[in-house]
Amino acid sequence: MPNHQNLSSSDFHLPYHPQLIPRAKELRKNPTPAERKLWQSYLKTFPFRVLRQRPIAHFIVDFYCAALKLVIEVDGDSHFTQEGQEYDQERTEILTGYGLKVVRFTNDQVMHQFEMVCGQIGGEIPLNPP
Repeated sequence: MPNHQNLSSSDFHLPYHPQLIPRAKELRKNPTPAERKLWQSYLKTFPFRVLRQRPIAHFIVDFYCAALKLVIEVDGDSHFTQEGQEYDQERTEILTGYGLKVVRFTNDQVMHQFEMVCGQIGGEIPLNPP
């Protein structure tokens, strides 16, 4: 029988498929240049713990901050096709269904508008953080 957790519970655990763990580890070892920049120059020292390439449901999200229930995605060219946009929309709907907020940036934004990206992510920290 599945264990259903209350979203407001502090010990809330998101579902994930264990078979995604090896792929997530591989993605952590080989980040895109934009993911590497965002991690090394900002998220690694973010005020809340951020996990890289985190399996959630049947997806692997680029970055996940559990304290803020925040998913940060860095999108490459494959996300701009019709199929990619439909997949991202479905993925976002599923993740928001778990009570998560999803913010997306393009590789180009991370590489060329870094201060804006960091400012938008920092803006997700509430005035009275958890």
